[in-house]
Formats: sequence, structure tokens, C-alpha cells
Amino acid sequence: MLLQFAGLDSMNAGIWSQLFLVAGLIGWLVTYLFRALTQNMTYSQQLQEYKEAVLQKRLDELTPEELAKLQAEIEQEKDN
Repeated sequence: MLLQFAGLDSMNAGIWSQLFLVAGLIGWLVTYLFRALTQNMTYSQQLQEYKEAVLQKRLDELTPEELAKLQAEIEQEKDN
């Protein structure tokens, strides 16, 4: 309708509106694929934050002895 007001006949207005729709869809698809391939999507970010929170909670719950033992194991692995 807007394109008809811009001076295009109904056939050309339909073609241009389809072109805009397809171009918008392709643009959205490209951005979606980019976010999916770079793992920069909401789900991936939430999953990463959840894993970090779980590990931090487990680390906070360790006793000083368990923490010292874990640090010793990490140092030993670094040396190998």
C-alpha cells in the first residue's frame, strides 16, 4: 500500500514488497547464523553462566584441606 502511494503500480509494489521481505529475512538469517556459530546466543550464555556458578558454589563449599589438596593436584599437573 505504501509503495503504491509512492507512485508504483500494484504489480511493481508487490514485487518490491516481496523483495524487502526476502531481504529482511536473509538479513535476519545471517545474523542468526553468526550468533549461532560464535555461540553468542542467549542459551549459550546462560549455560556458561550456570556452569560457572555451579563450579564457584562447589569451590566455596570446599574445606580448607580439600582446597589445599586440589591446589596441590593442579600444581602437580602444571609441572607434568
